[in-house]
Amino acid sequence: MQTRTGTRTGTQAIDRASQLLVHVVEDDDAPTVSDLALRAQLPKSTTSRLVSALERQGLVQRDPVRGAISPGPVLLRYARRETSRPDLVEVAAAALERLVRASGETANLGVATATAVEMLDQRDSRHIIGSTNWVGRRVPPHGSVVGKVFLAEGVLPLPDGTLERLARHTITDPAELRRDLERTRTRGYATAVDELEDGLWSVAAPVRDAGGTVVAALSVSGPTVRLHDGLLDDLGQLVRNEASTLSVRIGYDDAKRGAA
Repeated sequence: MQTRTGTRTGTQAIDRASQLLVHVVEDDDAPTVSDLALRAQLPKSTTSRLVSALERQGLVQRDPVRGAISPGPVLLRYARRETSRPDLVEVAAAALERLVRASGETANLGVATATAVEMLDQRDSRHIIGSTNWVGRRVPPHGSVVGKVFLAEGVLPLPDGTLERLARHTITDPAELRRDLERTRTRGYATAVDELEDGLWSVAAPVRDAGGTVVAALSVSGPTVRLHDGLLDDLGQLVRNEASTLSVRIGYDDAKRGAA
């Protein structure tokens, strides 16, 4: 049976974690653990432990370089509910159809969850080979080209050691994986070959809402038997353009903020 002391301690921990979460949400500049400890008048070790608990639940996320703490994927998804999934699927339908017509391959619309990537809609390839249905499936971000978009854009957090763990899954050097994410940010689209599954290639680009936040990604994928030199870059630019057009349709102002 839980004692009064145990109940009081548990309630106190919840109050303290809630207080830290409020500071993170309301602060214009992402605070560090030291900042939060000072504002909440808590020991740094206690603050770090509470932040880690919030991070595990997807309520906050830490910048792996600066240690700055910002709202996590769970809060970001809640804040973006003005662009609901059914509406996003409906608006993205034309883009998916154009991608299939132009590429002949499978096109998908994906979003980030707290720990994975979920496909919301799909248009099938005109080929028999490569027509797997991904809708409703959740895939790990480390091998998914859509996941690379979310990792590169900070939608999915990269706490300490994440790149090393992802590299072990993809048999890729952590430094190369870091460079791959940087290339994704720079050129506006991600590519993958034989990463999620042998014999599968894919490209993806981010879709942004009115605030510039990445809320989804468009992708095109196909089997490596139809992969040829230059195809990934050609399709990457195609997907990036469609993602940019879709971003504008849901409110993103690329004239003011830069191309999606």
